[in-house]
Amino acid sequence: MSDRIDIGTRKGLFSYERRSSGWEPVGASFLGIQVPMLFHHQGVILASVEHGHFGTKFHRSADGGSSWEELDAPAYPEKPDDVPDILDPWRNTPVPWSLEKVWCLESAGRTGELWCGTLPGGLFRSSDQGESWSLVRSLWDRPERAKWAGGGYDWPGIHSICVHPDDPMKVAVAISCGGVWRTEDGGESWAQGAHGMRFDFVPEDQGGADPEAQDPHRMVQCPSAPDRLWVQHHCGIYRSDDGARSWHEIRDVKPSGFGFAVAVHPEAPDTAWFVPAKKDEFRHPVDARFVVTRTRDGGRTFETLERGLPETPAYDIVFRHALDVDRTGHRLAMGSTTGSLWVSEDQGDSWQHLSAHLPPIYCVRFA
Repeated sequence: MSDRIDIGTRKGLFSYERRSSGWEPVGASFLGIQVPMLFHHQGVILASVEHGHFGTKFHRSADGGSSWEELDAPAYPEKPDDVPDILDPWRNTPVPWSLEKVWCLESAGRTGELWCGTLPGGLFRSSDQGESWSLVRSLWDRPERAKWAGGGYDWPGIHSICVHPDDPMKVAVAISCGGVWRTEDGGESWAQGAHGMRFDFVPEDQGGADPEAQDPHRMVQCPSAPDRLWVQHHCGIYRSDDGARSWHEIRDVKPSGFGFAVAVHPEAPDTAWFVPAKKDEFRHPVDARFVVTRTRDGGRTFETLERGLPETPAYDIVFRHALDVDRTGHRLAMGSTTGSLWVSEDQGDSWQHLSAHLPPIYCVRFA
């Protein structure tokens, strides 16, 4: 099991380690600065750091966070004069060719490459461990990008990247709001994969089932059964059994199918965890009861897990990247917008409260 958790927050990066006495805080970096995304890759930690005045910076640590070196952050090329603007469909303003946020980092597996998803909807690739990045123009230049819109942010963003563990040429990305796109040739070409998703507040004949407009809040892939993916969508929970080509809606999940975070067991594709909330604009636990839901049978039934979680009333919300499961599938960790951090060592049956006083938590990652 993994004995280290790194936490990206509104005011820095914090680390905890499992020792003989239990989980203990072991360090902090970038105090006072936003850390929206971090990633462990081949023995180093990569961290995206967001400064209020200076924008996004990118850092790498080879000694567990004791020291950091700055790298170049992903950068958009200058927009060619002969390329027309793409207007945001809700605000009717040009989508910028400039980095606003690093929203996702993932590894391409055995190739050693890295993928990075950003706002405003760019996908970047690095073949030198983050030393340099190149924009994947084959996705950025898709004409369908004109239909992508911002979800929780002003611009659309790529927040989930799933790379097939045995075939790094197969990659799926999820976009809020732009559906799910997948490639089987390493990014040379792309196809829309959000077929089966729908907005339940828009009739299908008025675009409610348009795959280009869907809002998957988070997408994860089972490493041992990579054709099985799970999505926490704005309007519910979805499962794919064909490598993100199509999706099956999981209905009537209590207390709610709405939420942001999802994690899948690395070896048991039918087992997944979610942190439910009240939709749409409310975004707090249903009836102020903070719980985790778990399915062990592919979504046919769900358990409600609350042992060790706060009593009612509780208004914690867990963002997209703030729920993680370790490589064994036994340990989970999650952090909330109210600065609480929990760990479970029994697949969510019970939770240990590690801190109630961290800054708002954006990202939780096991080493």
